[in-house]
Amino acid sequence: MKPVLLLTDALIYLLLVLAVGFAVYAARHAHLREPWGRVGRSRVGVAALVVLGFYFVIGLLDTAHFHPSEDAPGESGETVYSPEVLSLLDLWLSPLRERQEKTYSAPFATHLYAKESVELPDGRVTRDYPRLRWGGSHLDDPQEDKAADILWVALRGVVAGLVCWALAAALVLRFLAWRSGKGFRWTYEAVRAGRTSIPWRTALLTLGLMLALSFVAGELAVKYHILGTDKVGEDVFYQGLKSIRTGLVIGTLTTLIMLPAAILLGIMAGYFRGLADDIIQYVYTTLNSIPSVLLIAAAILMLQIYMTNHEADFASLVERSDLRLLFLCIILGVTSWTGLCRLLRGESLKLREVDYVQAAVSLGVSHSTLIGRHILPNVLHIVLISVVLDFSGLVLAEAVLSYINIGVDPTMNSWGNMINSARLELAREPMVWWSLATAFLFMFTLVLFANLLADVVRDAFDPRLRGSR
Repeated sequence: MKPVLLLTDALIYLLLVLAVGFAVYAARHAHLREPWGRVGRSRVGVAALVVLGFYFVIGLLDTAHFHPSEDAPGESGETVYSPEVLSLLDLWLSPLRERQEKTYSAPFATHLYAKESVELPDGRVTRDYPRLRWGGSHLDDPQEDKAADILWVALRGVVAGLVCWALAAALVLRFLAWRSGKGFRWTYEAVRAGRTSIPWRTALLTLGLMLALSFVAGELAVKYHILGTDKVGEDVFYQGLKSIRTGLVIGTLTTLIMLPAAILLGIMAGYFRGLADDIIQYVYTTLNSIPSVLLIAAAILMLQIYMTNHEADFASLVERSDLRLLFLCIILGVTSWTGLCRLLRGESLKLREVDYVQAAVSLGVSHSTLIGRHILPNVLHIVLISVVLDFSGLVLAEAVLSYINIGVDPTMNSWGNMINSARLELAREPMVWWSLATAFLFMFTLVLFANLLADVVRDAFDPRLRGSR
C-alpha cells in the first residue's frame, strides 16, 4: 500500500499532537490538573469517555489513508497502485464494503425489499422477492433457520466480547496493582466494591458493554445486513461507521480553526480596550449580522465552481470531497468564533482590574508576559467549557447543512447525507426507514455522551459551581 495524506488527515494529526501537549501541560499545573481529576472521578464522565473512545478509535482508523496495490505488477515488475483511496477502516470492514446487493433490503432480511420478475425452475415467470446475494446466503431455509442462526451468532459474539473484556480488565487491574503497590486480589476487591478514587468499576462495566455490543454487531454483520442496504445495495451499517469520521472532523477541526481567533481577539479586546476593543467588536458584530446559512451556502457554491473548473487538480473523488469537508470546517469556524470571543472579552475586562494584574502593570511587566501568565490561564476554563459544549452542536450542524445540500460532498459518507437521502425513501411504499434510523442512532449516541461529558467538564471547571459546593 502507498500512504496518502489528505488535508484533513494532516490537521487531525496536528490536533492529536496539540491534545497530547495540552495533557502534558495540564499535568504540570495544579489549576488544570485538579479540575481534570474531578472529571476522572465522575462516574458519568468516565462512562462518557469510554463510549466516546470507541468513536474516536473508529475515526482514527478512517483517517489513515492509502492507495492499495494492484494484484498484477507493471510491465517492468514494479508495484502498481490503484487510484482508489482507502483507509484502515475500509480494510478492516472489507466484507461489508465489498458485499453489495442489488437494491434495498431490510435489516436482517434474506430477500430484497421489492418484488421482481423471477424465473421459476419450470420456466414460468412470477413476481416475488429474490434472495439476497450475501445477506443470509448461508441459510438453506431462511424462514426456518434465520431466528435460531441470529440467536446463535449473537451469543457467539457476546462470548467473544466478554473474553476480550476479561483480558482487558485483567490488564487494567494488573496495572493498578503495580501502580498502587498492592496485590492483584486487593486491587480486584477495591475495584469491585467501588473503593477506588477513579470509578474503575464504572469504566470497566461500560467497556464490557461496548465490547459485547461491538462483537455482536461484528459477528452478525458478516452474515447479515444488520441495518439493511440502501438504494444501490450498499450496507447501511458500513455507511454509519464511515460517517463517524465526518462527524468527528466537523466537531474537532472546526474548533481547531476557531480557537486562535476567538482567544486572541477576545483577550485583546478585553485587555487593551479602547480602539482595539472597538475594532474587534465591530468585526464580530458585523459577522454576526450575516446569516450564517447564507454565508456557508455562498462559500460552498464558490468552492464547487472552483472544483468544476479545475477538475485536473484532484487525483480522486476522495481528495475532492476532502477539500470540501475542510472548507466547510473553515466556514463553520469563521461563523462560530464570535460567541467565545464575547465571553473571553468580558472575562478579560474583569481580570484586567484585579489586584495582581494591576501590580504586574505597575512593575513594568510586558503585555505579552502578563497575558500569557495571568490572563490566559484564568480564562482556560471558559475555553474548555465552550469547546466541549460546542462539539455536539457542530456535529448536528453538519446534518442540517447536508440536508439542505450545502454540507459535505454527496459522495462522502456522513449522517447528514444519509438523512438527506432518507427523506425520499420515507415517501416510498413500502417505506424505507432504516437509513434514517441508523443516522439517528449513531448521531444520538455521539451527541448524548458528548453532552454528558460537557456537563461534567462544566461542573469541574466553572469556579462558581465549585465555590457553591
